[in-house]
Amino acid sequence: MLFEFEDQRLISIAEKTANGERLSFDDGVVLWKTPDLLGVGYLANIVRERLHGDRTYFIHNRHINHTNVCVNSCQFCAFGVKADDPTAYTKSLDTIFEDAENYQGGKVSEFHIVGGLHPDLPFQYYLDMLSGLKERFPAVHIQAFTAVELEYLAELAGKDLMETICLLRDHGLGSIPGGGAEIFATRVRRKICSEKTDAEDWLSVHRKVHQAGMKSNATMLYGHLEYAEERVDHLVRLRELQDETGGFLTFIPLAFHPENTNLSFLHTTPGQLDLRALAVSRLMLDNFPHIKAFWIMITPKIAQMALSYGADDMDGTVVEEKITHAAGAVTDQIFRKDTIIDMIRESGRVPVERDTLYEDFNFLAV
Repeated sequence: MLFEFEDQRLISIAEKTANGERLSFDDGVVLWKTPDLLGVGYLANIVRERLHGDRTYFIHNRHINHTNVCVNSCQFCAFGVKADDPTAYTKSLDTIFEDAENYQGGKVSEFHIVGGLHPDLPFQYYLDMLSGLKERFPAVHIQAFTAVELEYLAELAGKDLMETICLLRDHGLGSIPGGGAEIFATRVRRKICSEKTDAEDWLSVHRKVHQAGMKSNATMLYGHLEYAEERVDHLVRLRELQDETGGFLTFIPLAFHPENTNLSFLHTTPGQLDLRALAVSRLMLDNFPHIKAFWIMITPKIAQMALSYGADDMDGTVVEEKITHAAGAVTDQIFRKDTIIDMIRESGRVPVERDTLYEDFNFLAV
């Protein structure tokens, strides 16, 4: 191996990586703590190119955040508010359908829908949202409702969780996003999201989604009160569920944005931590097909660099994103396809437009 590691502990990890061996919990802690970020990135890029070569994926999608009203009061969240807050909003179904239509006539690959846990919306609202979008845009995949939302919707419906998932699926739900995972460590969840679905329940919801024949994504919120060991625990638990079900498509590390939250005394994550999060994730999650650099959260420039630190996906056009921007994100809310394509090409990678499930591709030559 021509690369010279500054940290000799990375040599044994490099040997495992070269042989396709699974990394241990202790390996993960080393990856998070070593000062040799270039070495970690070098190893992550080996895995990234082994799996995907120079390909970098993106999707032509449109986010829809239907309401910011939420019964929970998570310390890290700047998006959710109570119903009597002057900034509270809830979109009517007609508005949602208009929003979908207003961006290029709804000619996108995916609608990505997440929102707050509204105390007054009936379960039928969500069924009608799915069926109405599917009727108007039959070719568009609907990825909607985090595990936290699904548990809440089951309560609203007064039904078993699996029955609720299947009912939503039958009305048009195609897959679910990975939000709500935050950090699985009980110590941290008690401090930042004590009212939210706990780690075991989050994992159980995704297990049931996979059993219902749908795919999902997974996330980890980093850069707040968590320790390196708790990040590794999070990744290992995701890896174990993926061993069991094979239902995860993509892992997305989510950088914490503190502005307008109850944790505003913390700093925005530095670029080196963003790159490390992606690189360590690629190395530890050996059974996850894809690692996404979510440009909304880490800035387009860091996302470009991330394509050499383990990431193979840039997300997409997005169009409307309220959750991260409520917490102070200064990125644009929309990128045109040609902008994303140019960013990928500038990084020395080959842009590939995908659908949600990575089943339909459009390879765009350099």
